[in-house]
Amino acid sequence: MKKVLVAGGAGFIGSHLCEFLLSKGCHVTCVDNFITGQKKNIAGIKSPNFKFVEADITQSGSWSEGQFEEIYNLASPASPIDFEKIPLKILECSSLGHRNLLELARKNDARILFASTSEVYGDPEVHPQRESYFGNVNTVGIRGCYDEAKRFGEALSMAYHRQFGTKIRLIRIFNTYGPRMRETDGRIIPNFFMQGLNGESLTIYGEGQQTRSFCYVADMCEGMYALVQSEETRPVNIGNPTELTVLEMAETVKKLTGNTKPFAYKPLPENDPKMRRPDIARAKDVLKWQPRVSLEQGLDATLKYFKSQL
Repeated sequence: MKKVLVAGGAGFIGSHLCEFLLSKGCHVTCVDNFITGQKKNIAGIKSPNFKFVEADITQSGSWSEGQFEEIYNLASPASPIDFEKIPLKILECSSLGHRNLLELARKNDARILFASTSEVYGDPEVHPQRESYFGNVNTVGIRGCYDEAKRFGEALSMAYHRQFGTKIRLIRIFNTYGPRMRETDGRIIPNFFMQGLNGESLTIYGEGQQTRSFCYVADMCEGMYALVQSEETRPVNIGNPTELTVLEMAETVKKLTGNTKPFAYKPLPENDPKMRRPDIARAKDVLKWQPRVSLEQGLDATLKYFKSQL
């Protein structure tokens, strides 16, 4: 039985990944400090092959002394509301925390996946975004703590790979959605669903013409697993290339929730990306991966979850 560590395993994506790995016959150790992860996300996991450790990966402890064959680092706050509240913790997760995990991987000769992000591309001047694009990031803007933390995490991973031969895997995650997103997450999907279900006006920033590409969480887990099983050490985009404007998504959610209020328009936040769509040619070629869950299916499951949280 393969022994796997998931850092940030009580988070939105992390908890789904834990369940996915258990379904693959792995023994899963989940590490989380609940800064943004939630106990309810893993409360339903009853498998004897699941172990939870409450710990902070930026600090050493018993969690860092285990024997693992694969390590998935998803430990980082990732929402706009976190950028202002806990910027130092965000920076520490992908620097101090990720280095602790890299040391653990080096000691165990384990494969380690670093969950990077499409935000390394910043407000892109290339569309769609391919892995060879270096990005357009404002290092001193409000989003810089997250964007630069992830860029540093990628550079740190490559340094370990080049110097020690560490088996690193780099995934650049594009907008992911599904059950277990925090209701007060601050991202588009939870904002729209909670406002829609509560009979409030859906908030549109700018004119709503900025675009996003939404990938359902089950597809994301498949992509992560496929990358770790591969021999690919270059960054790989994992996301759904179907592109929608924010206004189109708002209209869809408004219809799904039966909301009748007019939209509420607010100024566009600083450095908010104007467009976002992954080029997934590398994922298709190397991993034989592409998203399978339709937007209709994914939004239906997400709607049921948010209804259950009211």
